[in-house]
Amino acid sequence: MNTRIRYALVGAGSRAQMYLDAIAGVHADVAELVAWADTNQGRLDWYETRLVAAGVAAPARFDPAELAETIAGHGIQRVIITSPDHTHARYVVAALDGGADVVVEKPLTTNEQGVRAIAEAVERTGRSVTVTFNYRYSPRNSALKQVIASGGIGEVTSVHFEWLLDTAHGADYFRRWHRDKANSGGLLVHKSSHHFDLVNWWLSDSPSRVFASGGLRFYGAENAGRRGLGPRPSRGTVDSPLRDAFSLDLREDPVLRGLYLDQEGHDGYLRDRDVFDPGITIEDSLSLVVDYDRGASMSYSLSAHSPWEGYTVGVNGTAGRAELTVVERGAVLLGDEGRPVVDPSANPDRVDRESGRPVGERIVVQRHFGSAVEVPIPEAAGGHGGGDAELLREVFVGGTEADALGRAASWTDGVRSMAVGLAGNRSLATGQAVRTADLLLGPASEALRGSLR
Repeated sequence: MNTRIRYALVGAGSRAQMYLDAIAGVHADVAELVAWADTNQGRLDWYETRLVAAGVAAPARFDPAELAETIAGHGIQRVIITSPDHTHARYVVAALDGGADVVVEKPLTTNEQGVRAIAEAVERTGRSVTVTFNYRYSPRNSALKQVIASGGIGEVTSVHFEWLLDTAHGADYFRRWHRDKANSGGLLVHKSSHHFDLVNWWLSDSPSRVFASGGLRFYGAENAGRRGLGPRPSRGTVDSPLRDAFSLDLREDPVLRGLYLDQEGHDGYLRDRDVFDPGITIEDSLSLVVDYDRGASMSYSLSAHSPWEGYTVGVNGTAGRAELTVVERGAVLLGDEGRPVVDPSANPDRVDRESGRPVGERIVVQRHFGSAVEVPIPEAAGGHGGGDAELLREVFVGGTEADALGRAASWTDGVRSMAVGLAGNRSLATGQAVRTADLLLGPASEALRGSLR
């Protein structure tokens, strides 16, 4: 008897690979991919070859606009949505109305209208929406949650959170569809929703007011011209002497070539546009002050053009302070041909003074009138600080025991994380602080009322 849950997937870009590999591999006993859709049939062809080679039957294909009909026709129980951000609300609503539960990549959606539509669909159908916040499952982030929840630093009064994206990862958002704020909501929604969710979860609290400042200060044509960079090719996959460390050549990566370069003829989508193009509408440098219901505040900053990648979090409380430092990639270096070579341990300044080893992650807690104590972090491997494997187990298998940390995230968690980004974008536009209660979220406004005890 087949007890596997029947899945459909919408969106066969790079985001889909984690879920497809899980269905074809470690979770094949509980999950079955019955149908899938993408606006680019070439990407489905590429993934289908991989699935069939792994012994998985080729799923049925359908038009994304016919998601609800496909759910009924194929007995779909859950839909995984890994399409571009601005399409999330459309497919979430169609899946819920079609009779399926939803697993959706963050962010939940990109604007207030999308949040309202999802909230109304959940209300009328009673079905579930899971937002996949991978970073909650990373051992280092779980360890900080435990420190705060234990009362070890007392009642939280303030948080400082700095996230750095390096010139390999950060630059990539300015090549792809993310560069258009209408598609992604900008980095405050697309990327920072991860970070805002972590703080909401760490504090068990809801954001109440946001003031934001920032702009496009490194990437884009205007900045390039001011720094005297001169004319550049419009894309990276070209035979041009002007290619440099910011140029992405899709021919050099078999996955990017298979998913994007070889499939351009189907829809014309270019994955390797120049980061110093005109017309980029998202910010690369952002600073926020966020207030929370129970009285704490956060100072947050995001830079998308750092020489190293990682984040630092300082949590101040009435009994002390906790600090989390994470170096995800120590440097982006240049190889012999002037092309970037990523080395996670290349920065000699980020080492433990006693051992001489690069510091990957570290939590230090210091209570008032006491010495600093390092908190051990369980070892982990894999993407998002070791969070991906645990997240996938939660998605496909479910928790085998009560999760005291409450890591599984619902659509209301997605709303709370988005509220900071939406209020931040409105603050950027108006120059004023914005209360999250003033966002036009309809039934979803309930998610922002009161702290999460």
